[in-house]
Amino acid sequence: MSNSGLRLIGVVGVALLVAPLRLPAQQLARAAQAAPLHAAIVTAANPLAVDAGIEILRQGGSAADAAVAIQAMLGLVEPQSSGVGGGGFMLYYEANTAAVAAVDGREKAPAGATPDMFLDAQGRPLPYLQAVRTGRSTGVPGAMAALYTAHARFGVRPWRELFRPAIRAATDGFTVSARLAGYLSPDLAFAPTSDIRALFARPDGQPLRAGDRFRNPKYAATLRRLAAEGPRALYTGSIAAAIVQRTHAQPLPGTMTLADLSSYRAEWEPPLCRPYREYSVCVPPPPSSGVSLLQLLSILDHTDIAERGPADPQAWFLFAQASRLMYADRDRYVADPAFIGVPVERLLDPTYLAERARLIGERAGPAPPPGIFAAVARAPDATREAAGTSHFVVMDSAGNVATMTTTVESVFGSGRTVEGFVLNNQLTDFSYLPTDEHGAVANAVQGGKRPRSSMAPVIVVDHAGHFVAALGSPGGSSILEYNGKAVVGILAWGLSMPAAIELPNLIAHGNDFVGELGRFPPELLAGLRERGIDLTSGHAEGSGLHGISRKPDGSYEGGADSRREGVVRMLPAVPPGGGKVPLAAPKSSAPFHLDH
Repeated sequence: MSNSGLRLIGVVGVALLVAPLRLPAQQLARAAQAAPLHAAIVTAANPLAVDAGIEILRQGGSAADAAVAIQAMLGLVEPQSSGVGGGGFMLYYEANTAAVAAVDGREKAPAGATPDMFLDAQGRPLPYLQAVRTGRSTGVPGAMAALYTAHARFGVRPWRELFRPAIRAATDGFTVSARLAGYLSPDLAFAPTSDIRALFARPDGQPLRAGDRFRNPKYAATLRRLAAEGPRALYTGSIAAAIVQRTHAQPLPGTMTLADLSSYRAEWEPPLCRPYREYSVCVPPPPSSGVSLLQLLSILDHTDIAERGPADPQAWFLFAQASRLMYADRDRYVADPAFIGVPVERLLDPTYLAERARLIGERAGPAPPPGIFAAVARAPDATREAAGTSHFVVMDSAGNVATMTTTVESVFGSGRTVEGFVLNNQLTDFSYLPTDEHGAVANAVQGGKRPRSSMAPVIVVDHAGHFVAALGSPGGSSILEYNGKAVVGILAWGLSMPAAIELPNLIAHGNDFVGELGRFPPELLAGLRERGIDLTSGHAEGSGLHGISRKPDGSYEGGADSRREGVVRMLPAVPPGGGKVPLAAPKSSAPFHLDH
């Protein structure tokens, strides 16, 4: 998108928003006069990452500033999930304009990537783990470019200062958490590779254990270069050369070049915003699957789920059936719109969604087929997505909010490391089979293409454009139901953010029904069985929801999923003249590229 294109979408009411809007000046003034003082809040998957964000906010930093510090720390203390070698999507709420912006930092396939690169000599898809642990699985990383792009527009503190907490922790060491130590166990199905074992090891070469103190001087050096040079430190020079060299190693070397890295751009995109109840829910556009989350909510809006509440098995039956309809369309149509048409407006058409809602019925039957759109022929897609990833949300003292889902894809990505950080395996999010008897698969591999993603950070605003909630989760394709559950909990059932996050997880995809059996009451499980849904245990436990929401009294609260190690911390609101460093005006609106 050109620099003159859409950058922000102002959100007013529940209109279907397809162009930039702004609240009238008088209404903005009234809202500003009535707005309470904001506490600054951070919620993320590791306490040290939360502390890093709080440190920047305490210095007067914006939400965009704190996001950089949080991601830099997550790459150190939660490297199995995200880092500078990965990518992500961010939504940003700008309080003084009541506008929502989306930054696309999704990884891209190298120009030399081919549709058959995950097929064996007989044309059959490679086993998943074999495909992950190759040089072909790594896409051009985008997380740091996305953060730089957000900082260029909304940052207040100098870029170089934002890495200090992570550099300090990488240099001095930090206490290894139980979660990180668990993923380093040689007994896992995804046993650590030699690269991972070498980097995350005790001095005697044994795997790190919970409670150990770990230092990562190579990562500290990488962060110092990023702080001094900006993202060009990652996309050019010796770090870029190391990425290329490592991805060209056996087995199944990739095709990434220095040109692929230096040409990467993170772009502002207009978010997709649609009504749910009396609110507007905003998500990133494709290749994010946010469009599918909006479908889920719209289908549920044609049911009585809001009147039933979380204790009613019929409510969860409706949620499951709507989810199956959502995934049927998502798996068929969502992909990178720069390479293949994605029928977004048709997928979100109210008449179409009302028709889909009428398919729910009284009992769960076979997996529903996708909708059919004239002149849009797509083959089925069986892409497998890993349940890795991380999510964080931050609100600054001015009420600006950043919500970002960030990932290296699988546990420790491709299992390959350079300069103290992990390389992603994001390209295994493509369909391994590019075609079948029905035709072309929308999410097939192509050079320069971004793989479809389930990452779908959410921002909710009210009829006046005021911030209501922001949330997101890791979890592979289950992200959509984790996020959907939380949005329904907050907006339909009136739950607090922590309570909505702690609702049981239920994943209904095709003919599979997975749930947290220990969190659902026996009578609710029985009610689901009566409706044809027999939940089994499995990957539903993999959520990591984090969110911030406005309470009825106008104050704010955060939530962190107890299924992971995350926490919520806040700085109290500071009255005028109370010593807070003032937030500066936004800066450049240009996306990241190497001319900056």
